[in-house]
Amino acid sequence: MCGIFGILLRPNAQLPARTTEHLLRELYKLSESRGKESAGLHMYAPQSGNAWTVKGAQRATELLDAPELRQVLGEALPKLFDERGEAPTTPVALIAHSRLVTNGTAALPQNNQPVRWGSVSIIHNGIIVNVDELWREQSHLPRHAEVDTEVLAAMLAEDMAHSCDPVQATQRAFGRIRGAASVAWIHDRSSSVTLATNTGDLYFLSEPQRGLLVFASEQFILKNALARALPDLADPSRPLEWLQAGNGLSIDLASDAPAARFACGGQLEIGGELSRCLDRPATHHDSHRDSDRGPIVLTPRADESLLRYGEAAVGKLRRCSKCVLPETFPFIEFDAAGVCNYCRSYRPRYAHMHPTETRRSFIESLQKYRRAGGEPDVLVAFSGGRDSSYGLHLIKKEFGLTPVTFTYDWGMVTDLARRNVARICGQLGIQNILVSADLAKKRDNIRNNVSAWLRQPDLGMVPLFMAGDKHFFRVVNELKGQTGIRLDLWCANPLENTDFKAGLCGVQPDFAKKRVDYLSFGRKLQLAGYYASRFLHNPRYLNASLLDTFGAFMAYYVEPRRDFYFIFDHFIWDEREVNDVLLSQYDWELAPDSTSTWRIGDGTAPFYNYIYMTARGFTEFDTFRSNQIREGMMTRKEALEAILVENRPRAQSLRWYLETIELDFNSVINTINQLDTLGLHR
Repeated sequence: MCGIFGILLRPNAQLPARTTEHLLRELYKLSESRGKESAGLHMYAPQSGNAWTVKGAQRATELLDAPELRQVLGEALPKLFDERGEAPTTPVALIAHSRLVTNGTAALPQNNQPVRWGSVSIIHNGIIVNVDELWREQSHLPRHAEVDTEVLAAMLAEDMAHSCDPVQATQRAFGRIRGAASVAWIHDRSSSVTLATNTGDLYFLSEPQRGLLVFASEQFILKNALARALPDLADPSRPLEWLQAGNGLSIDLASDAPAARFACGGQLEIGGELSRCLDRPATHHDSHRDSDRGPIVLTPRADESLLRYGEAAVGKLRRCSKCVLPETFPFIEFDAAGVCNYCRSYRPRYAHMHPTETRRSFIESLQKYRRAGGEPDVLVAFSGGRDSSYGLHLIKKEFGLTPVTFTYDWGMVTDLARRNVARICGQLGIQNILVSADLAKKRDNIRNNVSAWLRQPDLGMVPLFMAGDKHFFRVVNELKGQTGIRLDLWCANPLENTDFKAGLCGVQPDFAKKRVDYLSFGRKLQLAGYYASRFLHNPRYLNASLLDTFGAFMAYYVEPRRDFYFIFDHFIWDEREVNDVLLSQYDWELAPDSTSTWRIGDGTAPFYNYIYMTARGFTEFDTFRSNQIREGMMTRKEALEAILVENRPRAQSLRWYLETIELDFNSVINTINQLDTLGLHR
């Protein structure tokens, strides 16, 4: 989920001190795309036993300007080189991190990386989902931090205390964890640096003749950092090496032996002693730098009793006699039999689809994209939600493709979704490229727009709260250029069509559209005009988020889409099968405040669905269940029973959302409750 990278130098390595610093800075700048909430560096000189750690709750580019880091790079690093600064006189390891906060607040130094436990210093990309279980199993080991990485460091340190073999310690640790992990770690009494991954999120350049090795989480990051700092090593004809899922690399900086590959749970590819144990303990120089977060503001306690859900009143709404859409749905009309125009105009997607032949034909059509040698051949948008998790399972196991997933984190991806990303990627051995927006800025944008909306509530403007996530269509095209992968597959479920959001802007439904994300040109203009008029009517929308909102509109509706497919336009989507696979094969995590597997990884959905339910008496679940009825997947009675439960307010998720964007729960909920002009929740 984060960005890890590093530079490993043997004595007399052909890399001057100034170039080493330049390369490190470029790695920092490029890795910031994977996380902007904290950053850190661990520099270790094993022969002298000196080590320096600097980390802080700030983005990587800000840490580069911090006096503590400038002191390490400007004073301590040159002392490890000869008088001219041309080559190191001792082994040197620099391992660094740019973090997206998952487990543990960045405000506490012990949660930021590099993480230290005992004699181990480690950087980690991913999420360990069984972290609490591992701590319970080793109750004799003290826990100092919230971050999941610490349990890895503790297990490694414990095993090293008994065996003094980094490879065995790594294999034991990876055999016990569940989730995703790509790591680099160092032990104070060893000259060995160990890299390992169970997802394949590590690339490296090894130059034994020059005595150096450079690694990073992404091929693009490493390639471009080398091009900027070491252009003579950035030869396009020479591919970087990929540390594939389930593999590790041990580099003994005090010997001339080549880096040794090993299986995280198996035997070494080459024999011999891998690490040199040192007699002296390391001397550490630690600096922690916290960004200025301002004073702590105590907000009133969230009063969950304010949440409204009038089951009896909602149950009295007139609904379609075939589906469950209510009379309050945009542009709905009922015929003499009580059947709505949405049902009358619906064209079943799966009724005439052969369950095996259509599937086989689609898989065969993708073979032209396959790349030789097991190289990644498809990009998959991966939110950690239900459909993308199941779709990834199909792409890997049934399609036989080698996917690289990408997650665009815009500030509303929940920790639950991140853990499910780690579960699936870790178990299937799949890379996950995290593209992290400036989360603080994105959340400021959301707060600005929600605050503007609360002044003049307008149901048509609710999707503005989600504008920040629409950039993923731009992101996938950028990643195609970076990776050379032509194909991108998407796992959106076509039954989740939510055109009512455009309907609330006065845009007529398009019953003839063929793709879930499609909107005709005329409707796009109408939608843009509606938004423009509301911006002028409510000047509070003319805030710092405006450029981001415009970019989101362009990314979603204008960004070109080539070699792009929705897999469930060709596969019959079956909710029972989806849920069974995820829960039985992947221990997929459910939300504590919802009975559904849908929309539980999206922090925004509980908020906007509470708005729709309060104002109109329906949510996205009504549209989804209605489409299932039309496809013959569910009876109307089953759908009514389902939405009765699924439409209930999700108090825990609502609290998280409003706390995250720093709005007062009680005030916001009271304002939304005033939208109940129909008396649905009284």
